[in-house]
Amino acid sequence: MARLSDMIEEFIKTLLEESNGQLELQRNELADYFECAPSQINYVLATRFSLDRGYYIESRRGGGGYIRIIRLDMDNNDYIMYLLKERIGNRISQQAAEDIIYHMLNKGIITERESLIMKAAIQDKGIGIPTNLKDNVRASIMKAMLTAILTLRN
Repeated sequence: MARLSDMIEEFIKTLLEESNGQLELQRNELADYFECAPSQINYVLATRFSLDRGYYIESRRGGGGYIRIIRLDMDNNDYIMYLLKERIGNRISQQAAEDIIYHMLNKGIITERESLIMKAAIQDKGIGIPTNLKDNVRASIMKAMLTAILTLRN
């Protein structure tokens, strides 16, 4: 049986497909539907529907609060340029880099094989330097790989 987080993610993705990429939800209603705490919904939104994965989230708390989820439909090259110019600065965590790779795979920007190679290149284990410098090196590696992808596409 799928984990609860996976079920919530799939449910939201199905609703997004049916609503042409934009959706408003009530956090508490969704939590009631899945018989879970609202914090479980927050977890799914934060980890599965981030900008790195191609989604924009707006949230309003309180009694009339809502969550608006918008699937971003950027051109592949625009997405890569956004990553290079804005998202990946001088540092990036392993998790954030993996989220980007996951989204690129799902959008068809890279193949499964390429995603495995990219993930291997950005792993903490593979970057054999002091911990405080790994995120800096990882950002440089990601930028080099993305630049190569852009170069090969043109």
